[in-house]
This record gives sequence, structure tokens and C-alpha cells, in this order.
Amino acid sequence: MRAPLVNFRRLQVATPWPLVWTVTIAFLLVRLAVAVVRLGIWALRHWRAWPSVALVLVAVDVQQSRGWWPHLLVLLVLAAAGGVWFWRGRDSFHRLVVLRAVTVWRRLWVYRRQWHEAMTLCGLVKKYDGGEKVPDLLAVRCSYATDEVVLRMPRGQNPEAYHKAARDLAYSFGTRHCRVFSGRRQAPPVRSGRLAWLLRRVDAIRFRDRPRHVWLVFIRRDPLTRIVAPLPVPARPDFTALPLGLREDLAVYCLRLLATHVLVGGATRMGKGSVIWSLLRALAAGIRSGLVRVWAIDPKGGMELSIGRPLFSRYVDDDWTRMADMLDDAVTRMRARQRLLRGKVRVHTPTVDEPLIVIVIDEIAALLAYLPDSDIRNRIAQSLGLLLSQGAGLGVLVVAATQDPRKEVVSVRDLFPTRIALGLTERGHVDLLLGDGARDRGALADQIPLSAKGVAYVLLDGQPEPARVRFSYIADDVIRDMAATFPASPEMSPEPVESPAPVKPARSNGNGRHTYRPTPPRQASAPLLPPSLLNALDLNTTPNGGDPR
Repeated sequence: MRAPLVNFRRLQVATPWPLVWTVTIAFLLVRLAVAVVRLGIWALRHWRAWPSVALVLVAVDVQQSRGWWPHLLVLLVLAAAGGVWFWRGRDSFHRLVVLRAVTVWRRLWVYRRQWHEAMTLCGLVKKYDGGEKVPDLLAVRCSYATDEVVLRMPRGQNPEAYHKAARDLAYSFGTRHCRVFSGRRQAPPVRSGRLAWLLRRVDAIRFRDRPRHVWLVFIRRDPLTRIVAPLPVPARPDFTALPLGLREDLAVYCLRLLATHVLVGGATRMGKGSVIWSLLRALAAGIRSGLVRVWAIDPKGGMELSIGRPLFSRYVDDDWTRMADMLDDAVTRMRARQRLLRGKVRVHTPTVDEPLIVIVIDEIAALLAYLPDSDIRNRIAQSLGLLLSQGAGLGVLVVAATQDPRKEVVSVRDLFPTRIALGLTERGHVDLLLGDGARDRGALADQIPLSAKGVAYVLLDGQPEPARVRFSYIADDVIRDMAATFPASPEMSPEPVESPAPVKPARSNGNGRHTYRPTPPRQASAPLLPPSLLNALDLNTTPNGGDPR
């Protein structure tokens, strides 16, 4: 007879040992499986360390079996190979050896060693359930001038906290500037070939959107302190990527001009001319071939743009009426192109027959706010409003510069999709030019010194955070040489020339004397004065041709 599970007489419970051992073994197996999976995930995340670990294990085994002399021989061979590599391919040696060594050193010594302390003192550590949630340091990539640090935010944070703590982070890690980006800074590569379909799927996983990742870019040394030399003129301008200067990471800054308008804002002598002439230099080959037509307006009397007069198909600098006529003509051409492209395409493609028209205005505030003639000022404002609201997709673009970006000065400011902020005089002008919150996201345009002419903050495609660039400096001699080498082709429809009004012959009363009759106003209806009164103005000449009474 089997003993009962519970002995009520002695209040004892019989231990089911098979059940206990089964539960215990199952629990241990589950914990072991979880540990193995975590180890595999950790190994996959740190796959770049596998060669180093294998090399260390092999070195230890060789040292125990052969001694130290094989290590010395390997070091000599590596030193000789590195010397030859540095001699024959210095750029690749710096990129693959020097920068990677700097990355490992700064990741371990600069960032990993003081990461917890810096995050805590900067107020980026969250408290939860009696513990701390510290941002995870994921990767560090070093270039010649910058350190790009990738981190994962703890739950309960957003990138605005890092924008506000950017200056604290910069000084905590021994730099003066820190840029914060909430999106990936590199675009997926363009794949081609037989394995392109597979590589695209891999890129879709690698470059997928990661909302909790933040990119911190620390500026170790400012590469924009030196003047940027003029960039080479492209053989055929790419309107989606015109090279104009250098970025902080020493990459070439390319402006997308197709289907957009550009507003350049900056104080006096802060480099607005560098932006305009760098853009014209990038378009120079298209100007000579007729693919681009540049119409220039210089309200400052030609002090800036007249030096490159051969580059412009049309140019005005001293007549307000002709400036208004030029803008009216641009509206007329835009309307004609609308009728031509309606229902066919949504964005105009520049050709020699239908070129890209770029209207360059050196100081737009003089036309919209300070022009003394109110009628001409209203004409210009109306034409600019039509061009800025409708001309982008039709290939009639406006590139304007201003010193004062306030709304009451530049009334059409909000119609410019692309904006460039050079050195500004007031803190509030930064948000007026680049948009609300631009200064909090790192656009310190009001702190650009006078010595840094041509340094500006711009907004790149797909990134809400502004980037810092420096435009190339184009000297006067370079402008003259560029104008002589790339002159504009003749206009298909030349600029209208004002001709004097014809002088009407004076009327005679029949005796050789001239009589005065005022010219009636131009109107479609009948004249304001009846014929009887108009005849009375003939000064009542006598019937025999004598003197009037």
C-alpha cells in the first residue's frame, strides 16, 4: 500500500523528489540557453574583436612554445611593410591604419573611461527602480578633425535633451564644439552588380531607422579656420549637388539647387559674396554652354557683381525700373513655360532650348524695404512672390542675399526653402533665418567671428540639425578669369532696350502758326471732354487766319 502524500497524523509532507529534480534541471537548462544566446549576441556585436582575440591567443601559444624571437621577427616585418605602405599609399595608410588606431585609443581612454561620470554630470542619466539608466556607448569613429560617437538613449529621453547639453558634453570630453544629430549622417551606398539585390537587403537592415540612436560629433580641431581655395569647375554642373565649400568633417559641401530657392543671410563683410561666387563657379560650365542663364540684379550699384559681368545673360545695377522689368520678364517666361509643361512633367529639366534661369539678387532688402518709389517696390514684391511660389518646379530660381532677415524687411522670407546663415549680428536672427529652434540645435551663427568670413550654418537634406560649412573664397582675379573663360552665350530673346517715345508733329492752323492741343489720356472709352470743348481750345482763331483774340 502506497504511503499518503500528506501524513495528517504527524503533519509531515512527503517530498516528491522526481518532480523537484525535473523542475530544477529544466530551470537550469533554460538559464543555460539564455546565457548561450546572450553570449552569441554579444559575440556578434563585437565581431570586430575576433581577429584581435585570435591574434592574442596565437601570440601566447607561440611565446610558450618558441620564445620571444618570433614576435620580434613579426614586428620587424610589419614595420617594414607599414613603411612601404606609407611611402606608396599615404592616404589609404592614414585611413585604414592611423585613423583606426586613433579610434581605438579615444574610445577606450577618452570616452569609455569617463562615460558614466560625464553622462551623470551632464544630466543625461535617468533614475529607475532604485538604479540608473546610462546612455549606451555603441561606437566611435574618428576622422582627421572630428569624433563621431553613437549612443543609445535610455527610455524616457529624446534628442532635445542632448541638444541642450551639447556645450556641456563638448567641454566634458575636452573639446569646444559638439554637434548633435538625431538621424544617421551617412546615406546608404548605391549598389550595382550581380549581388546588388543581396547587398541592398543588407543595407536596408544596417541603415534602418533607429529613433533611439543619437550621433554626437565632437570637433577636435576646427578645419574651417583656413580659407578654402576655389574648387574645380565641374565639366557639367549637377544641379542636385553643386560643390561650394567644405564641411566640418572635411567633406565637400554640395548644394541642391534644382527646384529650390536660396536665401543667404549675413552681416556686412561676413562672406555673402563667397556664397554667390562659389555658386556661379559651380555653374560656370553650364553658363558657357547655355544650359544655365543667370540674370543678375545688384542694387548696390554694381559694387559686387559687375566684376563678373560676362557671366550674366542680363544684368542691371543702376535703374530701379529696369530691375522691375527684368522680374516681370521672368514671370512672363515662367508663365510661358507653365503652358508648355502643363500635364507633362512636374519638375523642369534644364536643356539648352529651355535653360535653367537663375536670378541672383545681391541685396534683396533694398528692393523690398528701402526702395523709395512705392509703385516700383510693389511691382517687385509682386513679381518676386510669384517667382518664389511657382518658379521652383519650372526652372526659374531666385538666389538672394540680405543683411537683415526680419519679416518686415524681407517680406518673402518664408518662400525660400533653402537658407544659409553666415555671421549674424543678433541672436534672434538665427531662428528668423533658419527656423525656430535652429540655434538650440547648434546653429551659433551669431558667434561666428569676423575673421571667419565665409563660415555658415546650412540645413542638409534629411537632417533637422544644421551643419557648419565654409564656402570657398573667390578672389577678384579668379572672378575675372572665370568670366573670361566661361562667358554667357547670347540670349535667345535679347533684353528689351528702352527707345524714346516718337515726337508727334505739331498741329497748324493753316497760316504757318502752330496751335496747342493737349494730348488726350489713353483710355478705351470716350474722351473726358466733349468735342465742343476740345474745339474751344483751338484759341478761337480768326476766319481770315489773323491773330487769335
